[in-house]
Amino acid sequence: MPAPFRLTTPAPPDTLTGRSAAVYAQLAGDFGIRRAPTFVVLSPAPDLLAATWAVLRESLLAGRASRTAKELVALGVSQANRCPFCVDAHTVLLHATGDHRLAETVARGDAPADPGHAALLAWGKATRTALGPDAAEAADRPFDAADAPEFIGTALAFHFINRMVSALLTDDMLPAGLQRLRLVRSAGGRALGRTVRRELEPGASLPLLRGVPAGPPPDWAEGAPVGAAFGALRAAAGRGGERLGAQAREAVAAAVDMWDGSHPPLDGGWIAHRTSPLPPAQRPAARLVLLAALAPYRITEADVEAWRAADPDPYDADLVRLIAFGALSAISRIETSIQRPFQRARLTGH
Repeated sequence: MPAPFRLTTPAPPDTLTGRSAAVYAQLAGDFGIRRAPTFVVLSPAPDLLAATWAVLRESLLAGRASRTAKELVALGVSQANRCPFCVDAHTVLLHATGDHRLAETVARGDAPADPGHAALLAWGKATRTALGPDAAEAADRPFDAADAPEFIGTALAFHFINRMVSALLTDDMLPAGLQRLRLVRSAGGRALGRTVRRELEPGASLPLLRGVPAGPPPDWAEGAPVGAAFGALRAAAGRGGERLGAQAREAVAAAVDMWDGSHPPLDGGWIAHRTSPLPPAQRPAARLVLLAALAPYRITEADVEAWRAADPDPYDADLVRLIAFGALSAISRIETSIQRPFQRARLTGH
């Protein structure tokens, strides 16, 4: 079966040891897919692999909130980010929860008949555009406050994962796009059903992060395990910024700070405007980071080759970290917008 990797050549999972091997072992048990390309592509950076898995596990897989509800949020985020690979994956995972009719409704692009399901899908989509005209929709949360860490964690996890996947994987989970056939989606979901419906112990991924530098957990996590995982992801992804010059980091920060959640114009003038004032040696890396933040599906082999020509040590791990830094820049902006209602609620007691 052809591998879906582009731009990098990750090592086969069976050849890895230490932290990465432990992540794959937990993936097999808790996610049901040992060789999930979503995670294999991160393996050149083991700390990033472990932190990304921990955020996903402690938000989407573990906890008390409905898995179906959280899958709808993951789907909404993936649709908003134009990530076909993740849309297909979470359609299959909806099948795995047993909600076959709901999965096919979403696969057709229709709104779920159940108002609660429709609201969750819409909220997931609105978390990207919450910086612009959909701010009010994203602020109106269709879940209980007690479940906020799981839902916010799921949304932010997939804003990050979508960007990594869009940049580093092809669009197809299976050869020739077979996952888009209803029978294949259903069969895949049934094969994963037992694993998806298991109750998982919260916090079991955190030992994988021992020795990984981490920042403070975010307020929205309220002490839940996903907060520690997210702090580790922020630190691991932040390391990619070390590959940028100071002027490039400033240009990226300014562009992301002005971003309204929309998809940038196709003509590329927006990115040239941001990168052309930079020293020539800093432009290729800045371009990759900006694309990873705002339009990762537009990263091309030519973009990567230009970076490799300009960077003194252009290894796969460095490319993964650069793209992760761009993804982090975007989700930090999204996180600020999402958690504003949470912060107001804490101040008012509502």
